Amino acid sequence: MIAFVGSVFSPYYALAGRRSPENHVAINIALYGPHGRLWAMTERGRGTLSRDRDRFEVGPSRLEWRGDRLRIGFDEIAVPQPPQQLLPRRVRGVLDVIPEMSAGAIYNLDGVGRHLWWPIAPRARIEVALDHDPALRWQGHGYLDSNWGARPLEHDFKRWDWARGKVGGGDTVILYDTMRRDGSEAPIALRIDERGDLQAFDMPERRALPRGLWGVKRTIGTSPEFRPRLLQVLEDSPFYARALIETQLFGEKTVMIHESFDGDRLASPLVKLMLPFRMPRRFW
Repeated sequence: MIAFVGSVFSPYYALAGRRSPENHVAINIALYGPHGRLWAMTERGRGTLSRDRDRFEVGPSRLEWRGDRLRIGFDEIAVPQPPQQLLPRRVRGVLDVIPEMSAGAIYNLDGVGRHLWWPIAPRARIEVALDHDPALRWQGHGYLDSNWGARPLEHDFKRWDWARGKVGGGDTVILYDTMRRDGSEAPIALRIDERGDLQAFDMPERRALPRGLWGVKRTIGTSPEFRPRLLQVLEDSPFYARALIETQLFGEKTVMIHESFDGDRLASPLVKLMLPFRMPRRFW
């Protein structure tokens, strides 16, 4: 789940000259399961936005801090994804994110402060309940972070890979591997223990992974002797890929959620013309 203000991926925001970010807001819901996938990312205008210190509301969906948890109530329409889903489908439910630790560090991704990343809760518990199918209720571990910036991503990054997993029985590991437009790299590798203590370490050796249908490049850090495995493709688009990947860190195997972003692809006018099929816009 991702909440956007001035969506970095929005073709409508780009067409508007990236002005008035509050007129380009969206809540993205992605669900993956044995019976298929659901993807909802409807952009809306400022008239649907209401927010304050503890609440962020866009149309029928909202995020709100309630005591020790962030409650996300969503009511969105998933776009068709042939052949598995031929018609739009409603996705409604509640997601609670209960942080188990917090991280105060904010990371400067581009070196000059135009793009910032804050891993707010590297480790959290989640509770999920979907209204459209009462049987779909589960609990598990989760994560909460925030990105914000002053320029389009594709202006300052050629690509990046991001991954999160667990090692050592409970420690969280995050790998954030960026390649900037000027050719420099700024890898971030973090290990956070159960007390919330954060330790940076050197980015492990990178290994390439199989590309998807759209050919987005993806790599992940791993032990030198280990060959990472692509376990499951979750998203495969012209500029972005998401997957589950098995790698080895600190001498043990771990499964990580992995994302790859290609700034050159996102900058393409052809790709921007394709985005409305996955990201429609409504004005109410």
